[in-house]
Order: sequence, then C-alpha cells, then structure tokens
Amino acid sequence: MSIWEILAVFAAGVGAGTINTIVGSGTLITFPVLLATGLPPVTATVSNALGLIPGSISGAIGYRKELVGQRRRILKLSVGAAIGGLCGATLLLALPSTAFETIVPVLVALALVLVILQPRISKAVQRRHEHIGAPPRADGGPLLFMGLMLASVYGGYFTAAQGIIYLSLMGMLLDDTMQRLNAVKNVLAAVVNTIAALFFLFVAHFDWTAVVLIAAGSAIGGQIGAKVGRRLSPTVLRALIVAVGTVAIVQLLLR
Repeated sequence: MSIWEILAVFAAGVGAGTINTIVGSGTLITFPVLLATGLPPVTATVSNALGLIPGSISGAIGYRKELVGQRRRILKLSVGAAIGGLCGATLLLALPSTAFETIVPVLVALALVLVILQPRISKAVQRRHEHIGAPPRADGGPLLFMGLMLASVYGGYFTAAQGIIYLSLMGMLLDDTMQRLNAVKNVLAAVVNTIAALFFLFVAHFDWTAVVLIAAGSAIGGQIGAKVGRRLSPTVLRALIVAVGTVAIVQLLLR
C-alpha cells in the first residue's frame, strides 16, 4: 500500500468503529476502501471482519454501564450469534459472491421499518402480555433467539447493517431502552466478528496490513462512538439508525 492508501484504510477503520458502535454498517465504509486498494472481495471481507473485532470490543467496553444487569440475556443471545456467525462465514466461502445481493437490501429495509415502528410494536407486545397476564421474557424468548441467529448468518457473511437488524429485532421483542439494547448489539457484533474471523484464519487469505490498520482505527472509533452514542436520546438514535440504514440500502443496491 502507498502512504495515502494506508491513511485511507486507517481513517476508514476509525469511521467504521465509530458508526458501528452507535448504529452499525461500518463495513460500508471500510469495504469500498479496501476494494479501492486492490484487494479481492473475499480477501477484503475476511480482513475487514478480523480488523473490526477490536472496534466491537472497544465499543462494548464504552457501553459497559448499559451492560449492567444483562449478563444472562447476553450469554443466551451470544450462543445464537456465534452459531449464526459461523454459518455465515462458511457460506461466504461456499456461495457465489452475488448470492446475498438481492436479499440484503430487503432485509435492511425491513429492519428500518421495524425500527421506525418499534415504539408502537413494543407497546402492542406489552399490552398483549398484560392481557394474558404474563410478563415479557427478559431474553425475548425463542423468537428473538432465532431471529438474531439468522441475522448473524448474514453478519458472518458480510456484516454491513447487521447492527441495524439486531436493534430492530431487540427493540420489537425486548422491553428495554434503546441505549441498553445498543450495548447488547455491540457485544453480539463482537461475538459474530470474532467467530467468523477465527474460522477465516484457517481457511482464507488475509491482508495483514489492512487488518492491523482497521484494527487500530476501529479501536479508536469504538471509544468515540461510545461517547457520542450514549448521549443520544432514543428519538435521535432511532433517526440516526434510519438515516444510516437508508444510505446502506442505496450503497448495496448500487454495488
């Protein structure tokens, strides 16, 4: 890489770490930059997955206050995320690179609709639980587990906008604040990236220069994102999710 490419990849890592911690979709920043440096798509994908792990961990640490009291929920959902992430990583190497291009924009668009409608859906779910006399489950039940596992299949495959899908599912099925759900999202993203990257270590080729640059940048960005994201109101955070998701859809359609 030239010095300008090195700086561009590092800056993309900072941006991806920041936006991943707040919302998700940081891969839409790093992936095009890696392709522009001349990396093949699969090499760029696996290098990006490994490089973003420090950013996910950094963001989760930045949200540690919001993680208090969620250990049991996180442990259960992380199992589904790990299974899905491993399946997605396997599919990346087994399927043609165009396999997900049609369905991904649809998934992201559906997630955005759920994010927008989340307050109404949450109230409807709460009323239903009150009507049948049963409190909502703290872990979201089997529906959330399966939904997050399927979303993690996509996350292990490409990762772009997986955080938005996570937030939409949890917002619909869990009775909790957006900030606490965002904290869980960061942990789940770290699990998926780590599982996928460990799998890729044995079967795929990495560009280690790209990995190091993205790792350093995303770790810094994770702290920036935590400081910014934790100050946002639920309404602003939801609006930001919709804005970033819309950009993600456009970029995915234009690829």
